[in-house]
Amino acid sequence: MKRRKLLAAAGAAGMVAAAGLTAAVLPGTAAAAGTGCSVTYTVTSQWSGGFGANVSITNLGAPVSSWTLGFDFPAAGQSVTQGWNATWTQSGKSVTATSTSWNGSLATNASTSVGFNGAWSGTNPVPAAFTLNGTACNGTVTTTPPTTPPTTPPTTPPTTPPTTPPADSPAPALHVSGNHLVTASGATYRMLGVNRSSGEFACIQGNGMWDGPADQATVTAMKSWNIHTVRIPLNEECWLGTADVPAAGTSGAAYQKAVKDYADLLVANGINVVLDLHWTYGQYGGSGAGCSDVKATCQKPMPDAQYTPTFWTQVAKTFKGDNAVVFDLFNEPYPDAANNWADATEAWTCLRDGGTCTGIGYQVAGMQTLVDAVRATGATNVIMTGGLTWTNDLTQWLAYKPADPTGNLMASWHSYNFNACVTAACWDSQIGSVAAKVPVQAGEIGQNTCAHDYVDQVMDWADRNGVGYTAWTWNPWGCSQGNVLITDWNGTPSSTYGEGYKAHLLTQHP
Repeated sequence: MKRRKLLAAAGAAGMVAAAGLTAAVLPGTAAAAGTGCSVTYTVTSQWSGGFGANVSITNLGAPVSSWTLGFDFPAAGQSVTQGWNATWTQSGKSVTATSTSWNGSLATNASTSVGFNGAWSGTNPVPAAFTLNGTACNGTVTTTPPTTPPTTPPTTPPTTPPTTPPADSPAPALHVSGNHLVTASGATYRMLGVNRSSGEFACIQGNGMWDGPADQATVTAMKSWNIHTVRIPLNEECWLGTADVPAAGTSGAAYQKAVKDYADLLVANGINVVLDLHWTYGQYGGSGAGCSDVKATCQKPMPDAQYTPTFWTQVAKTFKGDNAVVFDLFNEPYPDAANNWADATEAWTCLRDGGTCTGIGYQVAGMQTLVDAVRATGATNVIMTGGLTWTNDLTQWLAYKPADPTGNLMASWHSYNFNACVTAACWDSQIGSVAAKVPVQAGEIGQNTCAHDYVDQVMDWADRNGVGYTAWTWNPWGCSQGNVLITDWNGTPSSTYGEGYKAHLLTQHP
């Protein structure tokens, strides 16, 4: 739920210390032999009783093929509750993090990053000292030979923190298995990435297509963030080429080609695509209205029966057979606001079945009609459908989900700091029950404060519950627009929302 859609939520720090909680040992002179290391420990976010931390490790001595990081928590109430990029153990105050099979090799001066979520009570001081394979990480190198022979460095040692950037091979075809998305090989897969806005508004405003480049350079910048999924908001009138689209815009066949070309480019670069129907036709001026225009110039409470089924029929035919592309049938339904929250059952029924809905002056296309339109083409692409209250509410999603003969249906959820459901307890009760049955994708996350403390909590919860997410938005509009991840098309992260989101993505695997 954003304002015009140039407005949305934000993230924050990541590698920037929260509340000044940072411990760092500065590196000394590099050495080709001996032992030595430096460590930077950064609290990336902190809330009542919990926190997240990142630990950057640099090996200053001879190459190693595996490593164990050790440190002691200063306070009795501190503990590791969940970790990544290492195997984490704790005994009393002592914590160890042991390398995995893919990040154990560290050449001289090579670095890696690990992280964890933790709990605290009383105080949350930073650890004072660290060891790597028993050597104190004080930024100096000891030339005394280690007690075991030095290992042989890998042929191509890593020189940057290990990540899993999208492969050079095409993005994987996806389907639903139980409550997970899986690849053709059956591997569990989460869609993690960003929204790329403008396909929903530029065309209808007479401003062309993408409000910026949609080329290989920008895709390469996305890959440097470890982005594996891009959600692309669309406009149904631009796709269909109605008379409402200005001559100076991009309409009909030209719009369709632009969408297809961009989606194909992303998929070829190993990045999955979510095509989201964002702005639709139909006049609405009730509660929550973004505009009073009948044209597709803002977010409407529900898709319209006049154009939307045709839109999805055409989109499905265009991308049929390319199951690296996912269909998000309608961005943010809010028929409950349209009926002034008077009857939740009626709102959920409207969402699924459409027709005549209280407070909405046009005939509505329900989610069942749109699922049927897609499946009638023979397309088996995964489909996302949302809930109520700008899809922040999934409480009755399981009871009112549309029938899908292919079984490739998942739930769409949006989470911003200004929504109603904004705590882990609420997510556990309202979203967790759905995520236990079907895959859930947080198609939009963010916060309107240009920070990242809220989205950090959303991502931490999503990571624990197998939920994917795409943050709003990969557009350099400035922080005053809210939820803006980048400052330029080269992918320079915004401060501090983009910095925090990028840092978190670099710790994740799909």
